Amino acid sequence: MSISSNLQTVPKSKKESKTAWQVAPNLFTSFRYAWAGIIYAVRTQRNFRIHLAIGLVALSLGVTLHITAVEAAVVTITISAVLVMELMNTALESVVDLTVGQTYHELAKIAKDCAAGAVLISAIAALLVAGFIYLPPLILLLNTGIA
Repeated sequence: MSISSNLQTVPKSKKESKTAWQVAPNLFTSFRYAWAGIIYAVRTQRNFRIHLAIGLVALSLGVTLHITAVEAAVVTITISAVLVMELMNTALESVVDLTVGQTYHELAKIAKDCAAGAVLISAIAALLVAGFIYLPPLILLLNTGIA
């Protein structure tokens, strides 16, 4: 799926077009740019929203199951890794689309497929981590609930 239809290539103002290539003048502006990227992903990337929702469910489940602080930290880092991979995938796809435009290029396909593969691997790893952390207390809860 191409994200070029979602790209906002026209600057919103003349000021943005003049400063788009410059380094952020201060820390606040840097954070504003970072949040703009996250908001863009939330608004336009279905898979980012799916991973974000699953991550929130996983954190809620951790609270419900009373997992340890270390386990919660591992879950949080794992969720963050998946979301970071989604952001990197979006960034790479945008740059590839910008470079090749509407034309097909085998190297562009490879770049996009590899970035998507990185997201997939991180999501599978997150499922494994969730299984290791959540299955024992869930099994215990089910066994005590049945008895």
